[in-house]
Amino acid sequence: MSQKPKVLISDKMDPNAARIFEERGCEVDVKPGMTPDELKAVIGQYDGLAIRSATKVTPEILDAATNLKVVGRAGIGVDNVDIPAASAKGVVVMNTPFGNSITTAEHAIAMIMALARQIPEANVRTQHGEWPKNDFMGVEVTGKTLGLIGAGNIGSIVASRALGLRMKVVAYDPFLTEERAVEMGVEKADLDTLLAKADFITLHTPLTDQTRNILGAENLGKTKKGVRIVNCARGGLIDEAALKDLLDSGHVAGAALDVFQTEPAKESPLFGTPGFICTPHLGASTTEAQVNVALQVAEQMADYLVDGGVTNALNMPSLSAEEAPKLKPYMALAEKLGSLVGQLAHGNLDRISIERSGAAAELNGKPITGAVLAGLMRQYSDSVNMVNAPYLAKERGLDVREVRHDREGVYHTLVRVTVATAAGDRSVAGTLFGSEAPRLVEIFGVGIEADLKGNMLYIVNEDAPGFIGRIGSLLGSNGINIGTFHLGRRDAGGEAVLLLSVDQPIPDEVVTEACALEGVKTVMPLAF
Repeated sequence: MSQKPKVLISDKMDPNAARIFEERGCEVDVKPGMTPDELKAVIGQYDGLAIRSATKVTPEILDAATNLKVVGRAGIGVDNVDIPAASAKGVVVMNTPFGNSITTAEHAIAMIMALARQIPEANVRTQHGEWPKNDFMGVEVTGKTLGLIGAGNIGSIVASRALGLRMKVVAYDPFLTEERAVEMGVEKADLDTLLAKADFITLHTPLTDQTRNILGAENLGKTKKGVRIVNCARGGLIDEAALKDLLDSGHVAGAALDVFQTEPAKESPLFGTPGFICTPHLGASTTEAQVNVALQVAEQMADYLVDGGVTNALNMPSLSAEEAPKLKPYMALAEKLGSLVGQLAHGNLDRISIERSGAAAELNGKPITGAVLAGLMRQYSDSVNMVNAPYLAKERGLDVREVRHDREGVYHTLVRVTVATAAGDRSVAGTLFGSEAPRLVEIFGVGIEADLKGNMLYIVNEDAPGFIGRIGSLLGSNGINIGTFHLGRRDAGGEAVLLLSVDQPIPDEVVTEACALEGVKTVMPLAF
């Protein structure tokens, strides 16, 4: 009986998350509040780690996580996970990007309304016994233009709510198509146009090198006088010092931040500035959102650990739990083909092409490519899997190409792997028998049918009578038993390929003796 995957929940999370793990066949320990040293001491026991924002998944933690397969972040931001280090270790990193989308979008709308009517300051002064009715002249949002920087999942929800408030919406997003803009009911614009038009601006974009300080001093200076700015996305998108200067000058009428460049934000140049509102990163802080993200991360991680499904992963292609059983035999075939070409192709590889035709062309190709690369890169590292193989290939400068053919050839389904070497292209191809049994059908242009498993011997020789007897006698005299015998050739009397499966690894001295046989061109031991 196989052992159940073991999961650690190291941050405070809705208790239903642990229940889902257990119902889905995982063992789970709930230990929130551990120090980094305490986590480092126990993480080696676990296959999965479920976190929120408190746990820091550092390279040191990952080095100690000898069995870890997946880290699941209940929420959107993964600033507390070293994704490159996780990828290098072959650990999948998941988040739950949609669990708190509505909550965060609603918080942005609340900030817009609070700015428009100066609610926080009016509340404070009224509760202090004043009646400052004449000091607070607000503005209506109806008919005003909302500038949306980032039109993804959360941004699109904000747009729909703003349209419901009878606002006009102008959106800037490099990935927003004209068709999607029409569907959302927004005007697609470049950033300068948005800055010039918007009465209110909200940000809904991740923090990257391209978006850092997207509202810096220069862009803030391009905004309409009297603009009001809201950020419930990520600290670092706005230059806080420049924003204060424009609030002080009156160019910016108001600003509301839920996030800061440094958090917890114990101090900020914006604190105390008239027209400024802030909250302590409350965008996802509703009961519904906290439950949603906890349940989603548990379901996603259990899918991966139990069924092989990959959802919302940040460092490998998605693979649904429904797709996984169908793709599993193809991934086994792809990994064997990658391993075969990696063992046979000498020298530095410049390019690899993964072609799918027939039934294979209809499937999700990314997991198949990942499996090929895992088989190939295992020749260079013994800790390779589908997660880190693409990164290792990229580090080596390998150009990876994917090709899909709609046509069906001799075989109902076919996967072909071709590598470019200094000696020219080298190609192997395989299919599935009975939709589940991986089978090699071609090697370097020679048709040959073979299982790829265990210890094997690959031989290229001149096609001449007596050779099979000679190689059989050589192996027999060295106590090596042959399991299967597969032959292929281009033309009679030309070059032939022999692929043998044997019951044990072949010693180097036997390989040397085989190389000395008459007519032999190449001898290579293989292992799968």
